[in-house]
Amino acid sequence: MPAVSTTLRVLAVSVIASLTVTGCQTLDDTGRTLGRSDLINDLATRLDESLVQTWTAEYRLPGGRTTTIAQEKEPARSAYTWAAGKITVSEQAITRCATTAGRTACTVEPPVLMSGKAAVPLFAEARKAGLVTPPAVIRLLTEAALDPQAQVKQSDTTLVGHHATCVAVRRSAGDFDACVTTEGVLGSFTGLLDGQPVELALERFTDSVTPTAFDLPAGAGVTDRRPASS
Repeated sequence: MPAVSTTLRVLAVSVIASLTVTGCQTLDDTGRTLGRSDLINDLATRLDESLVQTWTAEYRLPGGRTTTIAQEKEPARSAYTWAAGKITVSEQAITRCATTAGRTACTVEPPVLMSGKAAVPLFAEARKAGLVTPPAVIRLLTEAALDPQAQVKQSDTTLVGHHATCVAVRRSAGDFDACVTTEGVLGSFTGLLDGQPVELALERFTDSVTPTAFDLPAGAGVTDRRPASS
């Protein structure tokens, strides 16, 4: 896989292939019998693979708030946008923007390869705003699959015209419900992230991105911390 795609995909904490937990069985989209680990592995893989495709997903948050996730395959990059902030990740930079008292400030930093807990600080601002990112859901699915006491119930639904597979996970570390579309896009999530209740639901999905999806917010002050030669 090209290095630029790896830069983005490692954010998904891809430890999926090693899951070996057994449990109750269900069916995938083709009718193939799945054990619990297979089911969770399938959903996490869908989420992981979607991180290097092109699409835009708009979500509804509690209180009427909204957020948007945009992914582009060529060039490989992603953008997470909400009312008071934005994070973009590309082969050139990682950019964080925050709006406070009507003023927006952005910090541009060199791109880095991250995996596991090293990726957590990147989305700290997003989590504070109640945004659920695909890497965060992949981490929760992985933890649930490795928990022999976790109870996982599967169901199917349709979200904004797209089929989705859902799991209701009940475990001592925290319950959550998540749906993932056939395209690998997070369809909905309700549960705890870092001890805080969060919820979001897919409101619109397209397999394209707008030309301005990865632009900095208009009028933002920018601090570029990349080396002068980058």
